[in-house]
Amino acid sequence: MKKMRRPRSRRLGYGMTIATAVALVGSLTSAAPAAPQQATATFDLDHGNALTQVVYPKFQRVSRDESFGRAVTLTVDHAILIEMPWFDAIAPYSPTAKGIFSDLGRRPAEERTTRNKNIAVIYSAFTSLNAVLPQYKDRWLEMMQTAGLDPNNTEEDPTTPSGIGILAAKNAIKARLHDGSNRYGDEGGRKYNLRPYSDYTGYRPVNTAEQLNDPSRWQPNVTSSNNVYRSQEFATPYFGWLKPFTYDSPAQFDVAPPTSSNYHNAKAYKSQVDEMVEASAGLDDRKKMTAELFNDKVVTFGAVAGTPVVMNGNYDVEKMVQYITSSDVAFVDSTIATWYFKRKYDSVRPFSAVHHVYGNKRITAWGGPGAGTVDDITGNEWQGYLSGHSADSPEYPSATSALCLSFAEQVRRFTGTDQANINFAAAKGSSFVEPGVTPANDMTLHWSNWTDFARDCGESRVWAGENFPAAIEAAKQYAPKIGDLSYEFVQRKLNGG
Repeated sequence: MKKMRRPRSRRLGYGMTIATAVALVGSLTSAAPAAPQQATATFDLDHGNALTQVVYPKFQRVSRDESFGRAVTLTVDHAILIEMPWFDAIAPYSPTAKGIFSDLGRRPAEERTTRNKNIAVIYSAFTSLNAVLPQYKDRWLEMMQTAGLDPNNTEEDPTTPSGIGILAAKNAIKARLHDGSNRYGDEGGRKYNLRPYSDYTGYRPVNTAEQLNDPSRWQPNVTSSNNVYRSQEFATPYFGWLKPFTYDSPAQFDVAPPTSSNYHNAKAYKSQVDEMVEASAGLDDRKKMTAELFNDKVVTFGAVAGTPVVMNGNYDVEKMVQYITSSDVAFVDSTIATWYFKRKYDSVRPFSAVHHVYGNKRITAWGGPGAGTVDDITGNEWQGYLSGHSADSPEYPSATSALCLSFAEQVRRFTGTDQANINFAAAKGSSFVEPGVTPANDMTLHWSNWTDFARDCGESRVWAGENFPAAIEAAKQYAPKIGDLSYEFVQRKLNGG
């Protein structure tokens, strides 16, 4: 595993303005400049897979950098605008499929070729990527060069594969305008100095980073980058109000409240704090590297978990689009539900609870990067293995566990099996928390089925010091159901529903 680097700060720098979004919906007349002529096409449109050979080689590295240290809600919002339109781009080349955001008609049987599907997907990706991540336009041009396609072709023609791809992307952008995500920063009536993905609903934490007024409720953590410290804000606290694809409202799921996080329930409160401290003291290299892996959602669901599904199934571009869409719907809808309950319960994170229970008393726990387990750290000094990279949201339920559970369920449905062959190689000293120290030797994390994969994904948040076990259990009350609903949603679309 390559050492994970922290990218330059771009925390909301790529959000489009509303004017740009409207322009893109209407016409992409201001196309990208012509690609350098020295580049030659290397992709076989007639036999290749545009996603594995053209799009993802350019997009995945960007996606990982843009996702690092940011709320998962922003990552899944990207999936809506970039990946999900691919389904609509190939729907016209199916005998039955109907698009998610728009109906672009049906093309004749003789046009249902691999070439046309590849072209439609590439133009859809090129259109969306330039809209959502325009600062990487040179990479998107390289993508088109690889495929030998004209980046200046912006014609919205529902009879050509390029025009279908362009329309699929632009219709998705149009369909998601003012969907409550505030991706353009204009929700709540804001007109100037737009702030993409900022809160417009008036959420305020009852605790400050300096003062724990209510030990049951979420307290913003203090995190640092290059020795610059900042207090957290609840990232996109309104995300649970977005309309899901596969169910009516998160309120329909019966998720029990986090009773052990109520500090008035003193015995249970201390008991779960002690579980976290014990988990911290028992960290080993496998648990640390597992926690780091599942903290990186792009790597987890892309190269590590996604690649075996695609490669073992020998998926062509059409089958891969179906799989990605099923995954994305699960990610989006499980995240909406998770954020709904996070805001509803506004529950305390482990670091605050440990500080509250133990204060200046000494405990046995992980002592920080390179320190190992120590017996003289105080409760106030304690932090979880990933607390320095803590999620900007209340604790309950676990977002990571919900993502893994919904993903694993839809993969089981999609592939028809729980069996898997998932491997992640972690090189000696490759940890980003303990670089040069962890792991002590080269190691490989392995899972032979999706059940174990999802279980360790949830447990990793306990090892990371980010979630109490109850938050992992809470995700089990709704996330697998959403995985099922997501698979069934895509199957209905494939059948024209």
